[in-house]
Amino acid sequence: MKLPELLAPAGNLEKLRVAIHYGADAVYLGGKKFSLRAHATNFTAEEIATAVAYAHQRGVKVYTTLNIFAHNDDLDDLPAYLRGLRDAGVDGLIISDPGILTVAREVTPEIPIHLSTQANVTNRESVRFWERQGVRRLNLARELSLAEISAIRQASGAELEVFVHGALCISYSGRCLLSLYLTGRDANQGDCAHPCRYLYRLEEEKRPGQYFPVEEDGRGSYIFSAKDLCLLNRLPELIRAGADSLKIEGRMKSVYYVGAIVRLYRAALDYWGSHGLPAPGGEALPPEFAEELGKIGSRGYTENFFSAPPGAADLLYDGPKLLHDYAPVGIVRAQGPRPVIECRNQFQVGDLLEYLGPGLANSTHRVDAITAENGSRLEKANPNSRLTLTLAPPPENCAPNGLFRKKMDSGTKNG
Repeated sequence: MKLPELLAPAGNLEKLRVAIHYGADAVYLGGKKFSLRAHATNFTAEEIATAVAYAHQRGVKVYTTLNIFAHNDDLDDLPAYLRGLRDAGVDGLIISDPGILTVAREVTPEIPIHLSTQANVTNRESVRFWERQGVRRLNLARELSLAEISAIRQASGAELEVFVHGALCISYSGRCLLSLYLTGRDANQGDCAHPCRYLYRLEEEKRPGQYFPVEEDGRGSYIFSAKDLCLLNRLPELIRAGADSLKIEGRMKSVYYVGAIVRLYRAALDYWGSHGLPAPGGEALPPEFAEELGKIGSRGYTENFFSAPPGAADLLYDGPKLLHDYAPVGIVRAQGPRPVIECRNQFQVGDLLEYLGPGLANSTHRVDAITAENGSRLEKANPNSRLTLTLAPPPENCAPNGLFRKKMDSGTKNG
């Protein structure tokens, strides 16, 4: 059985390294231009070259997003940008705009073209059309059911990529104008202000200041906020359907989110790779997978269109995201019995930290001592500091780019 590629988001070099550490087969990233995540850190030309070299040394592919809908003035710098990507050695170009696609075929015909989900491919004839335009891989629209994905697979020999996890837009595969109308920031140019996560109330014109919640709730009304996509439990069906690549959304998410979600899906794919696919309706993933999923921040989960069109239960009405119990505290910079970490959240001597090891092998360690770079002992660790930890027991599988987290007190849970 050939497992599909696990494709992870890389909003910056640090996230790329962590995604690769936890088992991504490929990563996708954006440069400073032409990307739909303009507010991610993104990559300079030099950083793209560094990222590609780092990934290729570890057998991982790098795809670059050029998925804006271009206006005329966007095209002026495109040929030179494409030649830079070719020189860096990227493995694919993620494109949605036919104009950008045309220029890419002319300037860098040797780089495979991957069609972005923004192109809204929802049927087999659209697949055939894009194949004739020279597209090698299609990231199918998020609005497809398993049956529709299977039917497209049977009708096409193109590579098929499917989103399996991450944020959902209240729009057709992300083609949304809400941000432009409300804030002047165009989501289709990479500048989304995420107004679908805003708190909305209804105000009658003649009663200024008197608000009527659209959905009565103690916190307000988040009427556009969809729960996050999660197809973790549907991987056997996607493998059977012939998906070539499983994509995780999240270039704007934290390094902890990227590492933890990639690790979870890597473990699930490896589980089915070693156990064989279950009969339909048969064996499920062991309970530790659901337990691990619950430790990662989300807006709640939905399977979106996978089995049937989503309904009211697939929206999150009471806030922009759910509370969660765990927070990242550090990224390993140097391994050993006394690992060196870069601190991301506060913790103190006596706290219990959990290390995210290979597979789902978590290990728990008590903090016995915290040492600053100047050698002084600290009682409390603060973010953006480089620290040496004395842990009991000493970690065995700790490695650079690995993550530590801690369970938060009930009064200080992250939102």
